[in-house]
Amino acid sequence: MKLFKVYPQLDLELTKAQGCYVYDRSGAQYLDLYGGHAVISVGHTHPHYVKRIKEQLDAIAYYSNAVINPVQLSLLEKLGQISGYDAYQLFLCNSGAEAIENALKIASFHTQKDKLIAFNRSFHGRTSRALSVTDNDKYRSLLDKYSNVQFMNMDLDAVEVALKNQDVCAVLIEGIQGLAGIYMPDAGFLPGLKKLCEKYGALLVVDEIQSGYGRSGKFFAHQHADVQPDLITVAKGMANGFPMGGVLISPEIEGWFGMSGSTFGGNHLACVAALATLEIIENENLVENAQNVGSALAEAVKAIPEVKEVRGAGLMIGVEFDFPVKDIRENLMKEKHVLTGMAANPNVIRLLPPLTLTREQANQFVEKLTLSIEKTKSDAAVLIGK
Repeated sequence: MKLFKVYPQLDLELTKAQGCYVYDRSGAQYLDLYGGHAVISVGHTHPHYVKRIKEQLDAIAYYSNAVINPVQLSLLEKLGQISGYDAYQLFLCNSGAEAIENALKIASFHTQKDKLIAFNRSFHGRTSRALSVTDNDKYRSLLDKYSNVQFMNMDLDAVEVALKNQDVCAVLIEGIQGLAGIYMPDAGFLPGLKKLCEKYGALLVVDEIQSGYGRSGKFFAHQHADVQPDLITVAKGMANGFPMGGVLISPEIEGWFGMSGSTFGGNHLACVAALATLEIIENENLVENAQNVGSALAEAVKAIPEVKEVRGAGLMIGVEFDFPVKDIRENLMKEKHVLTGMAANPNVIRLLPPLTLTREQANQFVEKLTLSIEKTKSDAAVLIGK
């Protein structure tokens, strides 16, 4: 049997990981500034994380939501406390796409409406309903094109026009647009969007799948705008690599038996992985670390002459150039042993490291990035000379 070829892969086989580093089969060390799509929030194989999972495996690894799960209850308490959403409800699933599917379904049930507003450059997942609100035709099959979705620019006047028919159940927006190339909503946009949703009876759904769990220097990116959504989707960094997703749901929204469900969502092992992740975030002040190290890293990268723009917040950073970054990223990986991310914008490098990244590691990256830019420019000059 062969893998179904839907993923482009780096010529890199990893066999070990620790903290902000991963190691290939030869033992070579790489500084990981991508975290496997922003998933590794508290560092690879953190001792507390590993210990908690091993202990849970020795007790009970899985049972469905048909029984009371004390680890799940502990997770609810800790997430409410750290996120500032202790009054909200939590639905647990297995991935970001599932979180989006459930959030939109819950919004439609609650409002009894069927229209959706999403935004240009958005990405919300790979399942059918999630793809319908993702602004990329390349990913959508004919089954994934829904007529009840309207894509818009981040323009409050235009959004209000679209809401005036009062047939929109939800407006969906990323806390920070990740795959697009790290784009934050302008100051005032999210509060304005919330007011419009309240005025016209729609729910505000904020996708924090990539931008949440401390990555932006706040627990959620939308908290930079001091706004409270009706529904918040989470995944990626939620359990530091264990498959998990969820929806934080306003207390004003009532659930009923059968409204949503998940066989594996919120199982014992997933919950202890998520709980251990939160415990590490809290005990090691990783939200503050993301803010401090991220700000210093962004300023240092801005000082590189070839860099056109640096966007983002905390340790969710997009570095844009005036040219495609493929050769720079390849040089960083092969010669400097640094892993970075790509974006839909080919001129952007995405930086999504573990929230444990130190200033020393950030400085090492800046030095290596500068050298890779110089090497790429030198190689290009040689080719032109030929």
